[in-house]
Amino acid sequence: MMFSVPTGVSTSFPVPTGEKELHQVRDDLPVLLEVLPPPIRKVVEEAGALSDLIEVVLDLGRPLEARFLDSATYLDEFEIGRSELDYVTERVGAFTADNRAGIERTLHRISAIRNRQAEIVGLTCRVGRAVTGTVDIIRDVIETGKSLLLLGPPGVGKTTLLREAARVLADDLDKRVVVVDTSNEIAGDGDVPHPGIGRARRMQVPSPELQHQVMIEAVENHMPEVILIDEIGTSQEAMAARTIAERGVQLIATAHGMTLDNLLMNPTLSDLVGGVQAVTLSDEVARRRGTQKTVLERKAPPTFDILVEIQDRDRLAVYHDIAAVADRLLARARVDPEMRVRMPDGRVDIEEGSHALEPVLRSEERERFRPSEPEPSVGARSFSFDRNPSGIVRVFPLGVSRTRLEQAIRDLGLPLQLVDEPTRSDLILGLKAQRKREPKKLFQALEQGTQVYRIKSNTIVQIKSALLRLFPDAVRTLKAIDPQYGFALQESEDAIVRVQRTVKPVELTPQNSYVRRLQHELIQSHGLYSESAGKPPLRRVIAYPREY
Repeated sequence: MMFSVPTGVSTSFPVPTGEKELHQVRDDLPVLLEVLPPPIRKVVEEAGALSDLIEVVLDLGRPLEARFLDSATYLDEFEIGRSELDYVTERVGAFTADNRAGIERTLHRISAIRNRQAEIVGLTCRVGRAVTGTVDIIRDVIETGKSLLLLGPPGVGKTTLLREAARVLADDLDKRVVVVDTSNEIAGDGDVPHPGIGRARRMQVPSPELQHQVMIEAVENHMPEVILIDEIGTSQEAMAARTIAERGVQLIATAHGMTLDNLLMNPTLSDLVGGVQAVTLSDEVARRRGTQKTVLERKAPPTFDILVEIQDRDRLAVYHDIAAVADRLLARARVDPEMRVRMPDGRVDIEEGSHALEPVLRSEERERFRPSEPEPSVGARSFSFDRNPSGIVRVFPLGVSRTRLEQAIRDLGLPLQLVDEPTRSDLILGLKAQRKREPKKLFQALEQGTQVYRIKSNTIVQIKSALLRLFPDAVRTLKAIDPQYGFALQESEDAIVRVQRTVKPVELTPQNSYVRRLQHELIQSHGLYSESAGKPPLRRVIAYPREY
């Protein structure tokens, strides 16, 4: 289900009829209570509403604690001893390197606290619940196929939402879904995944420090359309997430944090939203922008397309374009996210932010390429060639390396022939530096209508760029010859269409300097502007409409 909301307008949508079993809870609570010593089990059952129970805390030498949704109850009449801790540990699964254990085919999690001798001196028994329908509040966002990051503090329901997203994507949308389950918290303990993830497949992680390796393995070995990951927390995992997203796989993940601002300033995880770098502006740019010379700017395309801040279980803030939002936040511009609130009757109220998220121009290592008009020759105002009967255009190189020009013609597969006399040519390709030392025969050629095109430097890149501009058909030839160039140039053509249609900048994927130059020339040939931004290997081209 898709929803579009006019800017600044509040709306709501009801829960679809097929989802009226919303918020059915499967908690397998009796199984968790069974691992507690009988006296503790009895005290917990009498302490409050079990449907609101979140955790049971057993610390050596301290009173039993039962934590509920809105309160915590300390049961002074029962002090925890070592026998109670041993009773629980004997009835749960083995503790892994992150001191977590579970109960087979349930979502319950038992976490241990150890002393210096590695003996268990505390246990946190957390109730795991599969809640059907929690994903309805952002189901339309998930169905877009874009990568999604769920951000929020512990205990607000990120994992529950992730688990339900796996079920919806696998069962309702028939997608190939793989869950990377580091602590068996998403799909439960044991070898058989919990039914809460539906038909999604689960890959267990031997130890937390290997999560990034399993993430890559999931992509390479199992051909998923969607990968779900809980708690991205290290730079290695952040890089693995970027690798997954760049391979065209939808990525849905969670991370600890309060707001997008916090994430941008987190040195470990900021790469998830494009990263941050300090950029020194020129005096002119700083004066024009009204800022200091050193500013913070985004250094790469974000790993995720959309970010959701989970403020509480029924209230979410949605940022639909992380790149634009991050740019505005770093420029200290105001950003109002789309707010979604689940009402008691199941309706979801949506209020879109009142400030449009237009991209903010960045100046990092700025290379502005503006389309320059070809130099017209005498008696000719456009670059169209009267080819000879064989269909070949005759070119005279004026100061341009003949060897490099021949190589460029071969690489691009163009029907061009080099000639030795400018008067016998259809096109003269010259250097701007040669303008003052041109032979008399050149003026004779100009009088005959021969056209001149000048380039700045005598490099293979400049020569190929000029030929691509003069002969647009070369783009199609180049795409057929080299898949790498083919992808980059096809992406450029798609970006040109988007810029012309939306009149908004479009950011391309990172490429090497040669491919970026080809992209610049192609974009300019359509009357648009472009610039390179970022540092290698994340340097990329941004296409702008003419009005920028």
